[in-house]
Amino acid sequence: MSLRPIRRSDHEGLNRLHRAVGWPERSPAGWRWLEDNPARRDLDAPMGWVVTDDGDEPAAMLGNFVQRFRRGSRPLHGATGFSIIVPPERKGASRGLIRAFLAQPGLFARYTFNANARSAPLYKLFGLKPWPDATHDLKLSWIVDRLACAQGRALRHLLGRTSADTAARLGERLTNRRLFQPEALRLPPDITPLRDLSDGSPYADFWRALSQEDRLLADRSPEVLRWRLADPDLTTPPVLLACVRDGRIVGVAQALMTKTSLIEPPCLDILDLIALNDAPDAVARLARCLIDNARGLGAAKARLQMATPALLQALGDLGEQARREGGWGHCHAIVDDPALAAAWAPTPFDGDYGVCSRPVPLPRVRRGTVRAATPAGRVSKA
Repeated sequence: MSLRPIRRSDHEGLNRLHRAVGWPERSPAGWRWLEDNPARRDLDAPMGWVVTDDGDEPAAMLGNFVQRFRRGSRPLHGATGFSIIVPPERKGASRGLIRAFLAQPGLFARYTFNANARSAPLYKLFGLKPWPDATHDLKLSWIVDRLACAQGRALRHLLGRTSADTAARLGERLTNRRLFQPEALRLPPDITPLRDLSDGSPYADFWRALSQEDRLLADRSPEVLRWRLADPDLTTPPVLLACVRDGRIVGVAQALMTKTSLIEPPCLDILDLIALNDAPDAVARLARCLIDNARGLGAAKARLQMATPALLQALGDLGEQARREGGWGHCHAIVDDPALAAAWAPTPFDGDYGVCSRPVPLPRVRRGTVRAATPAGRVSKA
């Protein structure tokens, strides 16, 4: 088996691998968007690696999502592996793919925050350790539509072992009209939709203040956030909220409507929850707003797929009320410097959730096009 970096000519082959396991495919524009990741340019990092067949076509793959980080004035880079797909007939190919990912130079951390139950044990064999120690196997969720969740459990019981091809023939289940005709957001006076991501915006001031605090942070600069929100394969716009006090932003939340599979109900996945050190209660207030509005956006539950002890503490009673999901070590990392590991308290923003979660599929229509309404554009005050 031959291993090499991913090339632009591989995109259709990558989609074929994703299709075989029922994972979301990308459009040509979506693959180009992922290639244009600003952090990749810093290191000239590959977008990932493939194992090829005799015709040099992708037969197995592992994606490489590089991110900028900061600790005070010190710039850093980390990378998360995503979409590791190894068909049964290519058994053993994962070894070369993971070793190529781990051998990258110039990274303070190599990690995955999104391993499924089947692949999770694999990472320990390569020196990636469950991380953080106390919460590597924890996901939090808040149910907002019990009937839809119950229907999803019934479908998993009936169809959970169905092949990707068979599932595709069965079609999409458990969608609803609110996904593309969302209710107006109900927000308290100190929470507002975040729309201005220009370099001179109040959000830029927030990022500047956040990056000067003594912690290790994934880059949330206006440039990076603009790039993230420009993903052409999104079918519904992310929900972006800011907590504002005395005229300045003190906390930010980001969430995305997803649908894990054809038989799962829609979910509002929380991609980021972060606040300045002098406004720790903003984390719980922002999370509460997302949960309260999840059903109106079409979700059956709100979910936080990656938690740290610091984030649990900031959530307070809201974290205690959450359902505990997961149960396997889905977060693994190698952090070379113990001091950097101690300073790092990531949110899901640091992982690959924003680049490989399955978007809610657009409804089929006979005529015209479907335009996704912008949830943040319609607001009622609560």
